[in-house]
Amino acid sequence: MHVALGVPQPALTPAVFEIAFIKARMHTTQGIEGYALAWRYPYRVGCQSVTTAFALGYNPRYCADGCQPTAPNPYYAAGAGKPQRDFQLYPSMMLAAESLANARALIDRGVRSDGLAPRGRAYLVITQEAARNTRAPLSPAVQTALGQRIPVSIERSAGIRDRHDVLFYFTGTLQVPYLETLGFLPGAIADHLTACGGDFRASDQMSALRWLEAGATASYGTVLEPCNFPQKFPSPGLLMAAYLAGDTALEAYWKSVAWPGQGVFVGEALARPYGPPPVPLEPR
Repeated sequence: MHVALGVPQPALTPAVFEIAFIKARMHTTQGIEGYALAWRYPYRVGCQSVTTAFALGYNPRYCADGCQPTAPNPYYAAGAGKPQRDFQLYPSMMLAAESLANARALIDRGVRSDGLAPRGRAYLVITQEAARNTRAPLSPAVQTALGQRIPVSIERSAGIRDRHDVLFYFTGTLQVPYLETLGFLPGAIADHLTACGGDFRASDQMSALRWLEAGATASYGTVLEPCNFPQKFPSPGLLMAAYLAGDTALEAYWKSVAWPGQGVFVGEALARPYGPPPVPLEPR
């Protein structure tokens, strides 16, 4: 479907968004369970991420003025069931890239991952940036819960380097070093806890798009200063468990964030490495 968003810019006003949102809902037929937003700008609607705005509608309850909680995600930690049919939202992910070539490469990685069940490793990296490591206390429990399913390494460093089995990578830092030395497997998921990873403009904080350019298939970042509530960022254990159980990147990521109002999901939404092998289409 096509929606009019005006001149490409980082943020939409709620009024302009509402027109596009109504049109999208009018063209959303029964059976659709999520949206892939095929653009880089805008990534924000007022004080809310564009992916949450399309998923749940624009609502100030999903914003925060300072260090405050936001409205909860009805799909958080969901088990079986369809997001729209059973939880009344359309989880959304931006198919965002700096160039058409990068977008095609991202889609190709996602398609290549389907049903592949790659034998990779999860890296939970704890840096010296204490304010950005509020997820770190969860790491031992994640290793215990999922270590029989996939190797889980807890690393205390600025970042990993020269690893070529990266399936999951979670850290907390302004800038993630050594990305050019890493080999991400098809379908890999990676993100870093920082204030503005969902701001795709050049800044002193790394954009989530850098993960995709390095070879990851999906990522996440916040569009405005969220404060370091772990609830505003993906829970590595929930995300990994859902993905390894066969969810798509879209489903797994959305299930992992308790307060997603200020966070933008980016990547190839339908990547599904641990689902059934894809069925080849018959030529017409």
